[in-house]
Amino acid sequence: MTPFDPQTAFEIVEPTAQTVPFLFNSPHSGRRYPASFLAASRLDERTIRRSEDSYVDELFLSAVGHGAPLLRAHFPRAWLDVNREPFELDPKMFRGALPSYANVKSARVSGGLGTIARVVAESEEIYPGPIEVEDALARIDAVYMPYHRTLRRLLARIHGAFGVAVLVDCHSMPSTVRGAGLRGRPDFVLGDRHGTSCEGALTDLFEGLLIRRGYDVSRNRPYAGGFITEHYGQPQKGIHALQIEVNRGLYLNERSLAKTAGFQRLAADIGAVIAEAGAAAWDRILPPAEAAE
Repeated sequence: MTPFDPQTAFEIVEPTAQTVPFLFNSPHSGRRYPASFLAASRLDERTIRRSEDSYVDELFLSAVGHGAPLLRAHFPRAWLDVNREPFELDPKMFRGALPSYANVKSARVSGGLGTIARVVAESEEIYPGPIEVEDALARIDAVYMPYHRTLRRLLARIHGAFGVAVLVDCHSMPSTVRGAGLRGRPDFVLGDRHGTSCEGALTDLFEGLLIRRGYDVSRNRPYAGGFITEHYGQPQKGIHALQIEVNRGLYLNERSLAKTAGFQRLAADIGAVIAEAGAAAWDRILPPAEAAE
């Protein structure tokens, strides 16, 4: 038994009519922390939120008004991370045997950031000791699997309607690099798995629109895209996936997690980029049959 089910774990915010072939996804901005999870953690509520992409769903919510749906998680990333393989699990975290098909040796598992995270913000241990393996498998069955079924269904619907589909996976990043003398990060990082998850012209489009508004943009460094970008991006089939990382320093007090005065401006700029990208995308991502003519 988990504190979430598909009706409470996430939602699809739909436009009145879908007019562009985009789907925006915010898998890490969930802010509903179950009491049972907080009681089982060794961390206080503020510390446990350090891995959260706070308010990213709200930053991109204007996509709905521009004709694209937004899928957003309500469950917290520290409880379950859907931007991982379904069974990237650290055996040291659990009491009981993991399934034989679990991926126990990925770099993400080694870093403590598997499907069920061991740490937040790359350092703080979430749990005081091992948790039951049945708990982890229940989270995956009750929430992870329905989330990805929903993602696949939405992409298939968009692809069927438009001949192409563009998944924009929305995230945030700390404003500074740990261990690097507080060196600042760019305003945005666009990740397309080094050109393999979406058409390069589409990444060019978003990059140009952001730069035009005065933002500093990096491509694939330090984030090239996670499991969702890699797994769903199939540009040869007309399904494109682009990850967008937003610098939290643009809109958030990273200590208190309160929105700053920059939030409204950033949200407005993102909305303008979405509107312009929707209008221009057709020239960059023709459906495969049209592109071949």
